[in-house]
Amino acid sequence: MGFVDEAVVVVRSGDGGKGCISFRREKYIPKGGPDGGDGGAGGNVFIRATGRYRTLRHYRNRKVFRASNGQPGRGQDQKGKNGVDVTLETPPGTEVYDFDTGTLLVDLIAENQEILLIQGGKGGKGNQHFATATNRAPRMAQPGLPGRERKIRLSLKCLADIGLVGLPNAGKSTLISRLTKAQPKIDSYPFTTISPNLGVITFEDGGTLTIADIPGLIRGASQGRGLGHRFLKHIERTGMLLHVLDLTYQPGDHILEDFEILRHEIERYSAALAQKTQLVLINKIDLDSPDRRDIGELQRALRATGFESLPISALRGDGLETLKGVLSKLLKNQLLTG
Repeated sequence: MGFVDEAVVVVRSGDGGKGCISFRREKYIPKGGPDGGDGGAGGNVFIRATGRYRTLRHYRNRKVFRASNGQPGRGQDQKGKNGVDVTLETPPGTEVYDFDTGTLLVDLIAENQEILLIQGGKGGKGNQHFATATNRAPRMAQPGLPGRERKIRLSLKCLADIGLVGLPNAGKSTLISRLTKAQPKIDSYPFTTISPNLGVITFEDGGTLTIADIPGLIRGASQGRGLGHRFLKHIERTGMLLHVLDLTYQPGDHILEDFEILRHEIERYSAALAQKTQLVLINKIDLDSPDRRDIGELQRALRATGFESLPISALRGDGLETLKGVLSKLLKNQLLTG
């Protein structure tokens, strides 16, 4: 069914129950005296973050969520039963927007974080509240207040410490499978990864880092080309970006062509994103291809632009322990906050 990170739903709180007009039977008191109970409050609408879900797929087929109405009041001062609340559940990292205004209502980051989206309608008062010295037998009660309806947009952004970016077939899926226990689909054709993959790197000292493999970017991704534009938002929260370059990539004009494509698309999408800690991984050093770029020349060119690099082979494992050491040091120094 695919990875679902956007959803639009309509939520409605319950109507308040109407107040009751009732009179108790009591001698010498007009009509026995008012004893109409209040109506129950309508159900509220909440939204809560929970680790039970990883995507918004459960909103694919259901688009309307309604809390139940409050029950009417009854005689003998009996209050009507309150309506049942409804709670929407989303993965941590979900932003909730008002669909009509585009206003951000809440960013649900923490597990079990919950907010009230819409309060239910207030129940109406029964006729006992309207008795006066001159009107001891009121035949009036309040109707309950109606609930409110709201259209909201849910937008999921993965919560990860590290974002893994690269052109299609750069080897990101292989790399995340070697660094973590994630099992992404791996093949030799473009766009093998069509949704973000999350994995957890565990270090010997017990520390952990979450890494997100973002689907391959191409030139023009920030303007909607290819698959990458759908998933650029998933690296906004990361503390670090790992650029994966394919050593066998054949540039047209400049040795850093693929790297510059990545940088350009990230900068056009978000200037703040481009300022995050970044490290370049030169992958596929195990392939002895006559057309591959010279590692030394590639590293010198990267260094000249201010970026350090690390040669690796995601397939064979070369350089991965060194990479984990670098990441562990950054974690200990608390340099990977999003």
